[in-house]
Amino acid sequence: MKSLSRLASGLFAVCLCAFSLSTHAAEAKKYNVLFFAVDDLRPEFGAYGSKIVKSPNLDALAAKGLTFQRAYCQQAVCSPSRSSLLTGTRPDTTKVWDLETHFRTAIPNTITLPQHFKNNGYFVQGMGKLFHGGFDDAPSWSTPWTNPKAQAYGAKENIELVARKTAEAKKEGQKGKQAKRNSRGPAFEGADVPDDTFHDGALADMAVKALRDLKDKKQPFWLGVGFIRPHLPFVAPKKYWDLYDPKQIELAKVTTRPKGAPDYAVQPGGEMRAYHNIPDGHVPDDMARQLKHGYYAAISYMDAQVGKVVAELERLGLRDDTIIIIWGDHGWKLGEYDAWCKHSNVELDTRVPLIISVPGQKTAGQKSTALVEFVDIYPSLAELCGLPLPKHLEGTSFAPLVKNPDQKWKPAAFSQYPRGVAGKQLMGYSMRTDRYRFTRWVERKDHSKLDAVELYDHQADPMETVNIANDPKNAKLVADLTEQWTKGWQAAQLKGK
Repeated sequence: MKSLSRLASGLFAVCLCAFSLSTHAAEAKKYNVLFFAVDDLRPEFGAYGSKIVKSPNLDALAAKGLTFQRAYCQQAVCSPSRSSLLTGTRPDTTKVWDLETHFRTAIPNTITLPQHFKNNGYFVQGMGKLFHGGFDDAPSWSTPWTNPKAQAYGAKENIELVARKTAEAKKEGQKGKQAKRNSRGPAFEGADVPDDTFHDGALADMAVKALRDLKDKKQPFWLGVGFIRPHLPFVAPKKYWDLYDPKQIELAKVTTRPKGAPDYAVQPGGEMRAYHNIPDGHVPDDMARQLKHGYYAAISYMDAQVGKVVAELERLGLRDDTIIIIWGDHGWKLGEYDAWCKHSNVELDTRVPLIISVPGQKTAGQKSTALVEFVDIYPSLAELCGLPLPKHLEGTSFAPLVKNPDQKWKPAAFSQYPRGVAGKQLMGYSMRTDRYRFTRWVERKDHSKLDAVELYDHQADPMETVNIANDPKNAKLVADLTEQWTKGWQAAQLKGK
C-alpha cells in the first residue's frame, strides 16, 4: 500500500509539474512586436503633458499602454544610444561613443535585440532608421533592411539651394567629409506637399505593406520602423505647420548655462549650425520661434505616420496579438541654456519618451515614475514574449511594471557623454536618482583622475540651473552619491525581477 501511495504521489507531482509548465508556456505567448524608433524626440507631446504639441496618435497609444515618465538613454546622441538599446549593453561595452564606430568592432559576436527574436522563431524585418545611418547590421534581420528613397526638401528653391551647396562642397573637396558650417539646406521648411514626399511618409507606406505581407506568415513577427522626424532639418508638409499658431509657441525660459558647472558641460549645438543661415552664438528670438514651430510640426507629421501604421495593424486584426513600443533615441534642447540639440548629460538630453502597449494589460492609460533605461528594453520585450534572456544583457526587464507601475524599482539610471577638453579626453558619467542628478567628469583612461563634479537637486531645481556640488553644506551628500556612483549600474540592477 505504501508503494502504491508513493507511486500515486509521484504521478501527481509529475502531472502537477507538467500542468505548471504548460500553464507557463500558455502565459508566455509569443506576441508580435511593432517596434517604433523616433529620432531626436524629447518627451514633449500630449502624453507627457504638453498643451501645445499635437500628437493624437502617440496619445492614443499611451491611452492603451504604459507611459514611462522617467526613462533615460545611455548616451544622448544617435549611434551610441541606438547601439546600446539594440544590444542591451552600455556604451562602455559597445565602445560606441561617437558616430563613426560600429558596435560589432568591439563585440562582434553579440546577439542584438532583433537577432534574438529571429533566433527564437520570429520573422524579423527592419526599415528606416533603427541602427544609426550607414550602420546596418545584416545578422539582425530575416530579410534585408530597407529604407525609402525620398526628398529632403519639398520647396523648389530649397532643392536648388542644396544642389548648389553640394556642387560647391564637391568643388572644394568636401565630398565625403563632415559638413562645414552652413553647408546644408535650411533648418526648417513647410512646403505644401503630400506626406510621402519625405522619408517618414514613404516609410509609413512601406510599413503598411510589410504588415499585409507579415499577416500571412506562419510565424510571429518583429517589425522595426524607424522614423527620422523630428530630427533636423525640421521639414514637414504645410498642413502640419498649420496646426500651430506661432504666437502660442513659447521660447525657452532658462537661457543661461548651469551656474557653477564646467564650461564644457553644455555645448551650444554645433550640429544645427551646419544648416543654412543659422548663426553662431545666440539664436534670435524670431528664428528660435520658427525652429520650435518646425520641431513641433515635424512631431505632428511623424505622429500621423505612426497612426497610419497602427491603423493598418488594427484593420488586419493583429492589434490584440501585438506589443507596440515607441521610443525616442534621446532628448533635445530647444534653446534652453542658450543651446540647441543634444550632446550632454543634462536631464533635457538624457530623459526620453518611452511608451509600451501590451495586449490585455490592465494598466492601460497609466503612467510610471519608475527609473528605467534604454538597456531595459531588450530584456523587457524578451520576457513579455516568453523568450529566454541572453547572459550579456546589462539592464533590468521592466515587464513587472507593466502589471504594477507603482512598485519599488531600481534606485538609479546611468548616462554618459565624452568630451575632449584642453588636450584631455574626459567622460562624464551621470547618475540620476529619484531626487538628484550627479555627474563626475573623469579622464577616460583613468577614472581616478577627477576633473569636475555636478550635482542638481530636482526637487528644488528641476531645470538643473545651479550646480550645488561645491557647496560645503552638501559635502556629505556628495560623498554618499559618490559612493553610490562608484558602485555603478551593476549595484542598481534589480535581481530576480
